[in-house]
Amino acid sequence: MLDQPVVLPEGLEVRVEVAEPSSSTSSNSQEDTPGRRLLKHAGKATGLPPDAARNHDHYLYGAAKQ
Repeated sequence: MLDQPVVLPEGLEVRVEVAEPSSSTSSNSQEDTPGRRLLKHAGKATGLPPDAARNHDHYLYGAAKQ
């Protein structure tokens, strides 16, 4: 990620290097992904039809059941 936006001329060759995260990036933030934050809600919905996972588009948007 760039700290500031950079405007480059059209056709300019650039080199991209993969760098290790800086020490200011805590290892905790790597574990705190959106998926992990959503997992705390997994399995908490009640009163859903037995095919809710397979047919969620049907129940949410009216799509044909699968």
